[in-house]
Amino acid sequence: MTTAKKQPKNKKAPELRLVKEAKIRELVGDSAGSRLEASGVIYRDGVFLVVCDNLTSLIRISSELSPKSPENGVLQVTNGRKGAGRSKSGKEKEVEGYEDLAHDPIKDRYFTLSEGVPVKPKGFRARVQEHDSRLRPRGSAWLDFLLADANKGMEGLEWVERNGVGHLLGLCEGNRCTGGKEGRRPGGGRIQVFRRDTDQWDHTDTIRLPASLPFEDYSSLSVRDGRIAVLSQASSALWVGRLATKKWQVDEGTVYRLPTDPKGRTVYGTPEGVSWVSSDHVVVVSDRAKKGAASDPYRAKDQSIHLFLIPSAS
Repeated sequence: MTTAKKQPKNKKAPELRLVKEAKIRELVGDSAGSRLEASGVIYRDGVFLVVCDNLTSLIRISSELSPKSPENGVLQVTNGRKGAGRSKSGKEKEVEGYEDLAHDPIKDRYFTLSEGVPVKPKGFRARVQEHDSRLRPRGSAWLDFLLADANKGMEGLEWVERNGVGHLLGLCEGNRCTGGKEGRRPGGGRIQVFRRDTDQWDHTDTIRLPASLPFEDYSSLSVRDGRIAVLSQASSALWVGRLATKKWQVDEGTVYRLPTDPKGRTVYGTPEGVSWVSSDHVVVVSDRAKKGAASDPYRAKDQSIHLFLIPSAS
């Protein structure tokens, strides 16, 4: 993911209000390891479920964000893939985790998103794993959408039910679903719509985010009661709009900055996952800050979970 810039371009946008936050490790201890590259989150039944792109397990956190909560812990996902573990040298192994997760409340199914892998003759595709209510595997399938860049592929996942048919929404990380300079040029946010077929998730439509949206990248999305929230790491901001009930279209919506320091500088430099908690609250999880002095301003907020209030229009 791209590191957020020190001076956000959306200075005039209203700012989200921090309600509460905590380092994930302080909530679950060392049970998930010391490296927590949080990449996605969903809120359900009073708890937050968090995925990391370096772990094959899920992290469960009480919505109270209290380290004393008995609900906090690590949930193992049985999927046949190797767990994090440690190498013979004692160092944590590099493993493939999840970019995001979604939940089907009707069938009580969970879906986890893996980053793009090479496919023949060229290009990349992302894969979605399905799990039952106890996180037991029910199979996996490709998202039928060709990606040109593995590092700028599908980054967010959400479940939407329409007329009794379930759909997965896959958020492209780069503008116009590409990488490089073109992917960083704002105005081309895309959410791809998929429907389950026998052996894959068929691509059925595309949601075009507003061309006026100043985001340089996109890291996660969440839908609740017809409202859609899209998070950007590079822009350190959240866009909130409305999803049409019959067509795969959105309105212009509103951009909200993540809180900055007293001088207006970015401190939330690694936000990766977002989920609605209520009509005016969202939860966000932050990735691990990169090494180097340039990321020092973001370390106080990295590998953390944050609860924000969306201010009213008035």
